[in-house]
Amino acid sequence: MRVIPVDTSAATVMVAKTPQPKLRDRRTGEIATDTETGAKLMTVDVMFAANEEVEILSITVPETGISGDLAMGTPVALTGLMARPWENEFNGQKRHGIAFRAVAVTSLVDTAAKSKAA
Repeated sequence: MRVIPVDTSAATVMVAKTPQPKLRDRRTGEIATDTETGAKLMTVDVMFAANEEVEILSITVPETGISGDLAMGTPVALTGLMARPWENEFNGQKRHGIAFRAVAVTSLVDTAAKSKAA
């Protein structure tokens, strides 16, 4: 499937729900891991505002890519955000959507505090 880079330069992005472990299997509680690095994957829900529209996106990010305190309402930067269309069939029902993945989610509160201190 095609992977599409997402430009976040003109968007306002804030945490809508704190990071949670991404489950590979809801029945067993198994945590998803990155196939290349083995890092534990997390899901961060963000409010993504751009072009006078606001959406809540669930972003998958490696645990190592989460930096700063990501409490609800925290402004963040998304590094390497990609969108990947997906489609599957379960019990005869076709489903489709877009999955979002980022290399990192970084709190902008920490960045602002550091730049003021300098």
